[in-house]
Amino acid sequence: MGAECQYELAQAAYVKLALHALKHPAAAVNGLLVGRLLDGASSPAVVAVVDAVPLSHSPHHLPLLPTHELALNLVEDHFGAQGLAVVGYYHANALRDDADLPAVAKRVGDHIFRYFPRAAVLLLNNNKLEEAVKGKNREPVVQVIVLIFPIQAKGSVQLCDNLLHLSIIK
Repeated sequence: MGAECQYELAQAAYVKLALHALKHPAAAVNGLLVGRLLDGASSPAVVAVVDAVPLSHSPHHLPLLPTHELALNLVEDHFGAQGLAVVGYYHANALRDDADLPAVAKRVGDHIFRYFPRAAVLLLNNNKLEEAVKGKNREPVVQVIVLIFPIQAKGSVQLCDNLLHLSIIK
């Protein structure tokens, strides 16, 4: 049985996560995705990601779970008053050609999933990001690896009306 889900990544969130990766090109960067489930009863369900909160940039990327848990609580408190919640996590690897999602990113995504069952993990494509900076490519820099725990799924990315649409089928 498949359940379709779409993620709308607002331009502000998209730019923020891309700039975070560009500011620290030699380090793995990560952050939280903040948004809301637009209508849980509709098919496909749509999760609107309205903001991204950069967490860390570490050359060795050894995040500590207590630090991430504290960050999750602080972000939830801050955005909760606006009716928003943590809906996912983003990650960019330190190495340009590394297109694999590290185990630590999967664990953080799994932790977020416990609180938001439609949580997603996005992996930035460093090659596309570098090409976009040079003006060689205008494709979205988010690699189409979206995790809906406990299943990894791949899907399509479309840019329209200043929203990045990520569609996946579980």
